[in-house]
Amino acid sequence: MLNKKSVLITGGTGSFGKKFIETILSRYPDVEKIIIFSRDELKQSELRLIYPPQKFPQLRFFIGDVRDRERIKQACEGVDVIIHAAAIKQVDTAEYNPTECIRTNIAGAENVIHAALECGVKDVVALSTDKACAPINLYGATKLASDKIFAAANNIKGSKDIKFSVVRYGNVMGSRGSVIPFFLSKREEGVLPITHEDMTRFNISLQDGVDLVMFAIGNHLGGEIFIPKIPSYKILDVAKAVAPDCKTEIVGIRPGEKLHEEMLTETDSINTIDLGDKYAILPSVSYVNTEAEFLAHHKAQKVPFGFKYNSGTNTEWETVDSLRSLVKEHVDSSFEV
Repeated sequence: MLNKKSVLITGGTGSFGKKFIETILSRYPDVEKIIIFSRDELKQSELRLIYPPQKFPQLRFFIGDVRDRERIKQACEGVDVIIHAAAIKQVDTAEYNPTECIRTNIAGAENVIHAALECGVKDVVALSTDKACAPINLYGATKLASDKIFAAANNIKGSKDIKFSVVRYGNVMGSRGSVIPFFLSKREEGVLPITHEDMTRFNISLQDGVDLVMFAIGNHLGGEIFIPKIPSYKILDVAKAVAPDCKTEIVGIRPGEKLHEEMLTETDSINTIDLGDKYAILPSVSYVNTEAEFLAHHKAQKVPFGFKYNSGTNTEWETVDSLRSLVKEHVDSSFEV
């Protein structure tokens, strides 16, 4: 799928970008070029130490900001596939710096789309978040806007051979700023701060997130928002799994935070299809493909009207034991209770 292709990853020095690079190199040894586009020269230099140019000549380290349309256009020259992972994603950061969040997450998305259209790119997949579903914080609102922009981009491609789609998933186990590394860092203090004892979250590994993007690249018609069927966990179970001897302290839900996360609302069910191991929200307005064409292409069926996908009412759950195994596998190989 990616052999002999040039791939651009915006935000390529983040947790997802690093795992995506690792996966491409292992699965597609004949990839022509991987362009790592980000604005952090320190992270790029650190990544270059892992992938020195002598051993990995297919990697390119491109300093730039998705807010800069001309710079992203330069980076897209000759590119076949774009993975758009760049974002301001810390909820509290976005609440305090709203304009910066809008410029990166919405204007940046527009810039990526226009660069892709102008440079002859074939496939564009953007990363989203469960916080874009019925958003209550600015970060989620900007990602919902970004999702809509990418889905609608298929309607303005004209005769160009290009497809845009989105992947949406929940908390990535072990990613920067996520709860498990935070709890691990707090173990020595003997107290774990818990926002709310009933809080739940969806759970996905970095590798599963990368695999979902790979699926989208190879299977999208354009306009879909792909959502994996993944388990939930209870925040108290995470605390028991990581640090059973620690006390817990309820500190209250932070501004812009939900008790349970959502990935599909009842209203979304009108445009949602079931692919077996994942869902796809179809574009509400599409001049490219009909619902029947999406159903046939994905061998899918429509979800029942009123269906919703919520971390608190999920049918699949992680246990304390399964969480411990996952922490050891995906977060810290030296982890012991």
